[in-house]
Amino acid sequence: MKLGFDNDKYLEMQSAHIRERISHFDNKLYLEFGGKLFDDYHASRVLPGFQPDSKLRMLKELADQAEIVIVISAGDIEKNKVRGDLGITYDTDVIRLREAYMNSGLYVGSVVITQYAGQTAADLFKQRLERLGIKVYIHYLIPGYPANVPLIVSDEGYGKNDYIETTHPLVIVTAPGPGSGKMATCLSQLYHEHKRGVRAGYAKFETFPIWNIPLNHPVNLAYEAATADLNDINMIDPFHLEAYGETTVNYNRDVEIFPVLCATFERIYGESPYKSPTDMGVNMAGFCISDDEACREASRQEIIRRYYDSRRRFLLGACTENEVYKIEMLMNQTGITVHDRHVVDAALKRAEETGAPASALELPDGRIVTGKTSDLLGASAALLLNALKELAGIDHERKVISPEAIEPIQRLKVNYLGSKNPRLHTDEILIALSVSAATDPTAQEVLKQLPKLKGCQAHTSVMVSNVDSRMFKKLSIQATYEAKFEKNPVFAK
Repeated sequence: MKLGFDNDKYLEMQSAHIRERISHFDNKLYLEFGGKLFDDYHASRVLPGFQPDSKLRMLKELADQAEIVIVISAGDIEKNKVRGDLGITYDTDVIRLREAYMNSGLYVGSVVITQYAGQTAADLFKQRLERLGIKVYIHYLIPGYPANVPLIVSDEGYGKNDYIETTHPLVIVTAPGPGSGKMATCLSQLYHEHKRGVRAGYAKFETFPIWNIPLNHPVNLAYEAATADLNDINMIDPFHLEAYGETTVNYNRDVEIFPVLCATFERIYGESPYKSPTDMGVNMAGFCISDDEACREASRQEIIRRYYDSRRRFLLGACTENEVYKIEMLMNQTGITVHDRHVVDAALKRAEETGAPASALELPDGRIVTGKTSDLLGASAALLLNALKELAGIDHERKVISPEAIEPIQRLKVNYLGSKNPRLHTDEILIALSVSAATDPTAQEVLKQLPKLKGCQAHTSVMVSNVDSRMFKKLSIQATYEAKFEKNPVFAK
């Protein structure tokens, strides 16, 4: 993929801007961190050149000034809410995040359980954290939040919350997912700090939408596609336009809540330090786009991928039809169709020719490789093997996996694991290839091509198994699937 983002410039500008914002207050800034602090693969896809761990690397440059507070809603603990991308519950992710941050050299001060109303599951989670030696604070549900500002900014509102003891000038407030109470946690701390004579500050760090590029730029529209389930809508910041006469981009939730935030700031400080939602942000990503067209094209492709994912989820009953309609509208707005994704037509054509599920992958140089279903291999496994052969310059008719490596796997699946399908999945074909590589130099050469698949585009004519989907992700292949079952969805194995 052609690079369109200057990551080094971003790291330098972003850390400098956050340091500058800290200086505006009494050397205490609560920074609400939206999105993923690391593993930000959406940003790396729509801003080619942005590294998935860029925000984490930027914070490591501020490690001497920063500490992290992780926030989780008691309601999410009670409901066992699950992260869709990782398949783990939010409470488990809190522990995972804490360990990941600490392993990166960042200080994690505490965990805050928000929106607490006596939930038993939250009590048990608090006890679990405390047994691990983790400091835990409780923030309570406030009636009428966020509109009832007089109650919220009082001893019966924020005043009832635990005061979070922090030791660093920059406090990063993050969470496993949206709706966890990050903003409320920051504002509660401003109230408590003010009562202690400290004029602490609040700022917001969200990469998207990017405030200083056009409203309908594909990068910003890709953000709308990514948050179609939340129904986020990009919009011109009316407060910024009125205050400065400048057009900037924000999104509906921040614009809608801003009058309430202003009223909250005024009750705490006597005045609001910000004139617009855009003022609250510290994101410098827009200044680091080095090739606008590369980012536009990458974002157009992301919107198509999101469309296929929403159609798949709708078929599985995991989202509403409105989510699909919204992304279709964004595709129309951007002037793209699924045919702008080259691998789609290639996979569907191969499926039509063979009368069975098929797949296609675009190599880094633009060549397209296909894979078909056979008695031995599923379409995804065949695609993977064909792509590796193509990259290694090996003829497709050349067998690089010995029967001795394949037959034991098939026997294991059918005779011992109860599978009715002896065809190999992607993980199994890679294991068989690895076994063959121990004695066959050609197989070894084919296996060495795996890193070159990173960032490649793929499409299959049917939905694939969870095993194949996970393998595509592990190899960083950006795959899409037709919203179509290969077999009976209840009984297929």
